[in-house]
Amino acid sequence: MTKSIQIPQHIAIIMDGNGRWAEKRFLPRIAGHRQGAKNVRMVVQACRRLGVDYLTLFAFSTENWKRPRKEVDALLKLLIGFLADEMPEMLTNGIRFNVIGDLDMFPARVRSALIEGMERTAHLKDMVLTLALSYGGRDEIVRAVRHLVEKVQEGALPLEEIDESVLADFLDTRNMPDPDLLIRTSGEQRISNFLLWQLAYSEIFFTEVTWPEFDEQQFQRALEEYGRRQRRFGLTQAQILAGNDGGGR
Repeated sequence: MTKSIQIPQHIAIIMDGNGRWAEKRFLPRIAGHRQGAKNVRMVVQACRRLGVDYLTLFAFSTENWKRPRKEVDALLKLLIGFLADEMPEMLTNGIRFNVIGDLDMFPARVRSALIEGMERTAHLKDMVLTLALSYGGRDEIVRAVRHLVEKVQEGALPLEEIDESVLADFLDTRNMPDPDLLIRTSGEQRISNFLLWQLAYSEIFFTEVTWPEFDEQQFQRALEEYGRRQRRFGLTQAQILAGNDGGGR
């Protein structure tokens, strides 16, 4: 992977297809999730090497709680194992670990492991790895609106001062820029309740390849496609050429 590729500041990925990858090989679905977890290390290392500042991975949605209990328990066990295995690399490479979503939904042992991971890496500044866990875009917006209304009712926030930037400050991603690029694997062409607010102007790359099969070559293809696109943010091409980039990177 070459440095000549235009590098997004923030990449978000919907890691889809773990179960289908396993089923095609007559393996249990959790085998696909294990393989997918191994692939996370590859993309984290690639992003760190290329200078990506933020990587956000959709790891467990609010809807995933509806899956069979055995699969959910296996996913939570895999999550704890992943965090323990990857913590030394995050500490060595300056990667801050972050979580967005409703952590109150997790069992205490899982919640404690996630909080400990965030606390141990809070001082690191070279890259931010965010896992979206028990996360749904609509749920995030509802939680943000509730907190915003509380501030208004307390008299701490005048109603007339509420605008897009104020609402964004109540979202889980308040300390992060919006994604420049969203990648979704496994052929589905939808965003599935992921970062509904933040993806308003993101470039989207869909691939038929399942997440366990998504390798560095596939990642490079996504970055090359991103580099060929012109991000106008509602402006005309003439305005872009004149140097008014609308605030995009």
